[in-house]
Amino acid sequence: MRAFWRHISAYVYVAPALVIFLLFFHCTGNPQSTEEFKYQREQMVKWQIEERGVTDKRVLDAMRKVERHLFVPSELAAYAYADQPLPVGYNQTISQPYIVAFMTEALKLNPGSKVLEIGTGSGYQAAVLGEICDSVFSVEIVSELGNKAKSLLKVLHYDNVFVKIGDGYKGWPEYAPFDAIIVTCAPTHVPEPLKEQLVEGGQMIIPVGETNYQQLILMIKKKGRLIQQAVLPVRFVPMVDKDKNKY
Repeated sequence: MRAFWRHISAYVYVAPALVIFLLFFHCTGNPQSTEEFKYQREQMVKWQIEERGVTDKRVLDAMRKVERHLFVPSELAAYAYADQPLPVGYNQTISQPYIVAFMTEALKLNPGSKVLEIGTGSGYQAAVLGEICDSVFSVEIVSELGNKAKSLLKVLHYDNVFVKIGDGYKGWPEYAPFDAIIVTCAPTHVPEPLKEQLVEGGQMIIPVGETNYQQLILMIKKKGRLIQQAVLPVRFVPMVDKDKNKY
């Protein structure tokens, strides 16, 4: 998932204890053991996610379980559980942990959900979804990133996550309709193919807007129409086509 979200205190409350955690985090350097990484994840969930109001147990359990440090470049592993997005190459990013949890919870997923993700990135968001849902179909336009994510997800035994190299604007019609759609790159408008691939009663969460100003939009399909609500100001990388033109 590839949000580059600028944290602004007016938008999201940051627990004071998070400051203590981050000081500890940066002083201890690159974690070396599985237990240390596990501790960092627990702190991440407690202070960055639960303290900001995410309550869905399935989402919290998934965030505790998925090893985010495996989805970032090795030289950035020490920052994997910090309250920030990180670069993953090819001008793309892995989303801030809170944004991953917030967007996932907003979709009200259940174990039987079939989800479409647009923007695989490093595969982290897909792995979180894979812990909750029956099947996840993820589309990535950058072939190098998509193939790397596909290999990593396979190694980690996410056999219910399927990755396709392609244009996310067009979705994945062969497997439509989807119970939920999550988009982790920002078009200037909601793609029509994604609207069509959402099941009746399904939900889509998508950042929409220009590079310097975007709104995270939650949409629910009712009687063939999408009812939308702006829920959060964000900053994501733009959605592009294969020729790197913005949608």
